[in-house]
Amino acid sequence: MNPDLARLQPYPFERIRTLLAGLTPAALPSVSLAIGEPKHPTPDFIHQAISANLGGLSSYPLTKGITALREAITTWLTWRFQLPEGTVDAEQHVIPVNGTREALFAFAQAVVERKPGAAMLMPNPFYQIYEGAALLAGAEPVFLPCVEENGFIPDFSAVPAETWQRCQLLYICSPGNPTGAVMTLAMMQEVLALAEQYDFIVASDECYSELYFDESQPPPGLLQAAALMGNTAWKRCVVFHSLSKRSNAPGLRSGFVAGDAEILKKFLLYRTYHGCAMPPPFQAASVAAWNDEAHVQANRVLYRQKFTAVMDILAPVMDVKMPQAGFYLWAKTPIDDETFTRELFARAHVHVVPGSYLSREVLGQNPGRNRVRLALVASPQECIEAAGRIRHVLETL
Repeated sequence: MNPDLARLQPYPFERIRTLLAGLTPAALPSVSLAIGEPKHPTPDFIHQAISANLGGLSSYPLTKGITALREAITTWLTWRFQLPEGTVDAEQHVIPVNGTREALFAFAQAVVERKPGAAMLMPNPFYQIYEGAALLAGAEPVFLPCVEENGFIPDFSAVPAETWQRCQLLYICSPGNPTGAVMTLAMMQEVLALAEQYDFIVASDECYSELYFDESQPPPGLLQAAALMGNTAWKRCVVFHSLSKRSNAPGLRSGFVAGDAEILKKFLLYRTYHGCAMPPPFQAASVAAWNDEAHVQANRVLYRQKFTAVMDILAPVMDVKMPQAGFYLWAKTPIDDETFTRELFARAHVHVVPGSYLSREVLGQNPGRNRVRLALVASPQECIEAAGRIRHVLETL
């Protein structure tokens, strides 16, 4: 067996099952704010596009995807991030993938050179796929703390030059999971300048980019920052986007990778051996989804309503702030996060994720300690019910 498998840490939800084992929950209907799985209805036109294209199941799909899908992605990217017309080429700069999770993992396996000292840098707290990708690519994961004092964005200037010299791949996540923090264009340009100086690749996980609260201020993206620096060849830039959150279609397993043509050429080669082409009916549905913005705007309206209602309930009794984007609240707990998670389950039958399970301890500090992640993905009624129960627990602790 691959010896690096033994280095993987349990996924947060495995740890939660152990944490809650033996507890009897309150005699109330269960409400989960734990898993970041969108629960809003998948748009009907996506269902219809799949049904209308079932004939595609009779053919092997291309790993590169159909031209219509790559062109739809190219058009959306150019419009959404205000990229210069013609700078994103559907033939060179875009690859459809089966959701960002598999792509974020596979990308590291393709691009990391296995050699002593190889490092992959990532935010802390973080999406655990980054860590697993580093370990199984033979690289050292280096965790960059995202703390409130820095707006939950890594302090890239605090990273030693020696670490940057070993870095082969930097993961950034904006809007952040679980913090909801959004990197500015200036921050992204700082990262790109470092990538140029130290010769590493930047992988920008932007799968929450379409869940924001101010329609006049959508979160910027890495390609947008690169274009403003004159880097319209997207050198060292790769972005990851998904329909899971944007279109409430997590089961579609549809997303894309876009950026540096030379890097994607090698990644496509890797993927042809990996055997991960998207089924044709899902490609057709993805074309329809990337071509429609009305359902995305309606989705944001529903999230805004839920956040407003939940914040009204929790803010008077809990140290919690409205995020810049995403669908998580990153709330402080009055007691340690594991105990708080157990208390919510036992007293209110509400499921949350301890913040320390989403982070790693470095030099005695865990940036997720004494925080919990609340995913406002359920119906408005369930989110309001859960918030009321949490408030009651807080008032009676």
